[in-house]
Amino acid sequence: QVQLVESGGGLVQAGGSLRLSCVVSGGTRSIIKMGWFRQAPGKERDFVADIYWGGGRTTYAESVKGRFTISRDNAKSTVYLQLDSLKSEDSAVYYCAARTLTGSYSYWGQGTQVTVSS
Repeated sequence: QVQLVESGGGLVQAGGSLRLSCVVSGGTRSIIKMGWFRQAPGKERDFVADIYWGGGRTTYAESVKGRFTISRDNAKSTVYLQLDSLKSEDSAVYYCAARTLTGSYSYWGQGTQVTVSS
């Protein structure tokens, strides 16, 4: 059973930076890809970025390209999301998720709140 625990959220001014972490435990061998998603109040959960667990290839939503960076440290079983040049519209609860051999994001963390003040 894969377990995910996010941390690193907080309150930051527009233009500032944060780094989110997601520690992965249990069943990591079944993981193909790790993703970050976000959900603002009253909105659907949106894709932010993902990274292949083995090869490191990344994908980003257009709205965060050039500002956010996803990375992973397999030795620490941790995935990071560096958030730079933050905007008020980036405010949301950020979730990490694990995509397994089933082809879907089957495991989710509890989320970490990011609030950007303008």
